Amino acid sequence: MLRPATDDDCADVLRWRNHPEVRAVSLTQHEITEEEHAAYWAATKATDAREIYMYVRHGVPSGVVTYFDIDRDGASAWWGYYLDNDGLTERGELLPAWIEIQRQAKRLAFDELGLEVLEGEVLEANEAVRRFNRRNGFEEVERYIRDIDGVETPVLRVRATKDR
Repeated sequence: MLRPATDDDCADVLRWRNHPEVRAVSLTQHEITEEEHAAYWAATKATDAREIYMYVRHGVPSGVVTYFDIDRDGASAWWGYYLDNDGLTERGELLPAWIEIQRQAKRLAFDELGLEVLEGEVLEANEAVRRFNRRNGFEEVERYIRDIDGVETPVLRVRATKDR
């Protein structure tokens, strides 16, 4: 289940985002400070161009989905997600959660938020996510190089459409 995030979720979101495995596949890989996170959280609440949802699995908050650069007139947005890797691994639920969160996020975007296009980015080296994205209807539409912590890194832009 996905539900809107509340201020009570803020600390969990930061902890999950700073997990080494999450940082390793992110476009910004430094450890996010509490000050950076507080500014991000406040900015998100101050605009209707961003929305944060908590992924709840078996009654336990277990991940986060963020929609950003939401263009309501154009029915499009960018998105990203990550999970509580430690908690889900302890419960033996990391893989099923990974599968479920993406499917629920697409369903929410297309059926509830009224979006027609959902875009994201993935590191080219993250083959597992690339395969999973393809299985879930995402196309790789652009490849570019991005500086990530001083390293020129290939990144892929991905896109899914409501009719796919």
